[in-house]
Amino acid sequence: MLIDESQRELLPAEIVMVDGCFDPVHRGHVEYFRFARMLGLPVLCNMASDDYIRTRKGRPPLLPEADRAAVLGAMRYIDFVFVARHGTAWSLDFFRPKYYVKGADWIGSLPNEQLAICRERQIHIVYANCVLNSSTRILEEFLENRRVRKAV
Repeated sequence: MLIDESQRELLPAEIVMVDGCFDPVHRGHVEYFRFARMLGLPVLCNMASDDYIRTRKGRPPLLPEADRAAVLGAMRYIDFVFVARHGTAWSLDFFRPKYYVKGADWIGSLPNEQLAICRERQIHIVYANCVLNSSTRILEEFLENRRVRKAV
């Protein structure tokens, strides 16, 4: 279910939060969501907005946020999708999940602001060791293969 800020009361008292751009969604994301679901609580997917992708990734989104939200919302491991327009730290403070799940590749590199909010709000950070790929790498390989084929 896609929710906005005004619908926070629709969430149960305890949730798991995952976040990212998910552009494109790939098998590693599915494993990440499955891992989050195994914590036994409903899963909120805090999905980056198109503006975030343009600004932080330096490229337009492959799939517009409405399409990404629809795909993520259709996955059985995700109960709620929120299009994040204020950043992850804001979402952690606003939703106050019981668990914040990140891929193991984030160990030692979560932003200090997120770590501080998790400490203050007693949010448990859980690292999922299920990184099978990266959206950025998938796109880079696709573009490189396309360039090579055009050059031949």
